[in-house]
Amino acid sequence: MMQKILLTSAGFETKTIRDAFLALVGKPPEAIRALFIPTAANDPGAIAVLPKCMNDLLNAGIPAQNIWVFDLHRALTAEELSRADAIYFTGGSPDYLLERINDTGFRAPLQAFVEGGGVYVGVSAGAVIGAGNLPHQLGYLRATLHVHMQDGGTDGIFDNATVAHLDLKNDKAVLIHNGTYQII
Repeated sequence: MMQKILLTSAGFETKTIRDAFLALVGKPPEAIRALFIPTAANDPGAIAVLPKCMNDLLNAGIPAQNIWVFDLHRALTAEELSRADAIYFTGGSPDYLLERINDTGFRAPLQAFVEGGGVYVGVSAGAVIGAGNLPHQLGYLRATLHVHMQDGGTDGIFDNATVAHLDLKNDKAVLIHNGTYQII
């Protein structure tokens, strides 16, 4: 399975994280089609951060007309997902986001998208649902993941089978690609 996953604390906070995203997609930024899912942002604080999240994609060079915003009121079909190169999940409530993914039936098309080489970007809540924090999570990372931490997240490759807990500062991300797990 070719996974291309970027789990971030606060989005594309550094050039390293943005460049890792662009490398995962493997297309010129102006050709990238991204699906932006703000579903987790269900409180005023998280809603206030949505423009910053959208700017991650715009500042990476993706044209606004290539970004499709979708709130999970229903599942997207595999055909609809095939129009996207990357899915960007914003921050907010991980419990609510995971509930919407499961309740709408979006889990299976999302997993097929990721298994088919689509890029998954999770910011804060979007990262947590990919880690081992919650029951019925997406399972990309075995360890529990704590985001927005003051310390933690030393750069380097780690063993997903043995690391039980990861702390990420806002300028760090977990990159999962070709079976390698790495903090960048």
